[in-house]
Amino acid sequence: MQPVIDLRDVDVRRSRRRTRTVSAYRDGDRTVVLIPARFSSVEEREWVERMVTRLEAADRRRNPLDGDLLDRARELSRRHLDGLARPQSVTWVDNQHHRWGSCTPADASIRLSSRLQGMPSWVLDYVLLHELAHLLVPTHSRQFWGLLESYPRTERARGFLAGIDHATGHEGPGHHDQDDEVDGEVDGGAVDELGGPGAGSAPDVLPTTG
Repeated sequence: MQPVIDLRDVDVRRSRRRTRTVSAYRDGDRTVVLIPARFSSVEEREWVERMVTRLEAADRRRNPLDGDLLDRARELSRRHLDGLARPQSVTWVDNQHHRWGSCTPADASIRLSSRLQGMPSWVLDYVLLHELAHLLVPTHSRQFWGLLESYPRTERARGFLAGIDHATGHEGPGHHDQDDEVDGEVDGGAVDELGGPGAGSAPDVLPTTG
């Protein structure tokens, strides 16, 4: 069943120059959807609902609940560590100001700094995978880094977090765009999620028809 979208919370903006794309982003408490001027009212409604739903899914990816974090960690372990890391709990904590994540191998628990909330999903996945690897190898040895080789955004995520630490004055032993805009391409195409460079926005690509 499709979600009911309250159009009072959405600003729809038509553009004659926009012919093949649809975009949506948050502007404070409002959602802005940019559509081609040629869209009918039916197409407008369809795409507003689709793009708002897409934004809400992105919000959940950036701010998952503890239970979702555990499922996500187990999937990352399966995908990148052959399922060898078996976390028993993954929780958000507010008292980690100088590190992005920590773990206790004895009980397979992982804790993530709440500072990560709202960051791009590929950064969160890196920190989760980093802690999962520590469940297997406690040190930052060559063996440890070898476990992270299959994650393609390891270096990019480390650079992203190092930049955040530098900007906030939290440089230290902690390891480790806003992803808040969705785009659509008219006339077909595959879905492709993209991460933006640095701290800019990272649009998602979504196809349309018509």
